[in-house]
Amino acid sequence: MFRASVIVFPGSNCDRDIKVAIETVTGFPVNMVWHGDSSVPSSDMIVLPGGFSYGDYLRCGAMAAHSPIMRDVIAKAKAGTPVIGICNGFQVLCESGLLPGVLMRNASLKFICRDVWLKVENETSFFTKCYRKEQVIRLPVAHAEGNYFADAETLDMLEGDGRVIMRYCDEAGEVSEATNLNGSQRNIAGITDETGRIVGMMPHPERLFELALGGADGRRIIESALLSAIETTAA
Repeated sequence: MFRASVIVFPGSNCDRDIKVAIETVTGFPVNMVWHGDSSVPSSDMIVLPGGFSYGDYLRCGAMAAHSPIMRDVIAKAKAGTPVIGICNGFQVLCESGLLPGVLMRNASLKFICRDVWLKVENETSFFTKCYRKEQVIRLPVAHAEGNYFADAETLDMLEGDGRVIMRYCDEAGEVSEATNLNGSQRNIAGITDETGRIVGMMPHPERLFELALGGADGRRIIESALLSAIETTAA
C-alpha cells in the first residue's frame, strides 16, 4: 500500500493532475487534503501542488505557508515524512522554511510556459533515485516567479552538500546563461533538504508522466517516491 496525500489550497490548479499521475503510476488512491484541515493522514508522500495558492497575494506561497494544514505538514516533514513541492509548492516550501532561499519574479518579468531541458544533478534523493546522475530530461514549466535566489553562502552549501537536484540546461546537457530561462542563481531548477526527503522543483513532472501527454520524463519522480517508500518499509 502506497499512501500519498495532496494538499489543496484555494487557487491550486495542478492538484488533480498530480493525483491522476500518482494513481496511474502506483495503482493506489490518493488523499486530497483541504488547506483548512488540521492534519494530514499518515502518508508515504505529501505533495504541495502547483497553482496560485491564495491568488499569489503578498508573495507566491506566503499565505499558503501559514494555512492551518501547513502546521501538520511542517511537523510531519520534520519527523521524516517525504514532501515534494512542485512550482507553487516549491514556493510554499521556501516560505515555510522547509527549504532555503526564495523564488522571485522571472528575470524577464514575463510568465514562462514551455518545455525545458533539465540536467539531473542528484540521483540519491527520495524523489530522484530512478534517474541517472547527469541525465538530461524534458519537463514543462509554467511560472512567473521561478527565479531561485539565495545568498552566496547558502548556494555554496547547497552545492557542497549535493542538494541541487536539477538545473536548466540545453538538450545536450550544457548549463549556461543562455539556458537559464528565469534568472535562477546557478541555473537551479530544484533543490532538496539535507535529508533528501524534502524536495522543491519548479518544473511540472505531472504534466509529462506518460507518452499520451507527449513524454514520460516526469514519471520517474513518482517511481522514485514509490521505490523509496518500499525501501524504507523493507529496511
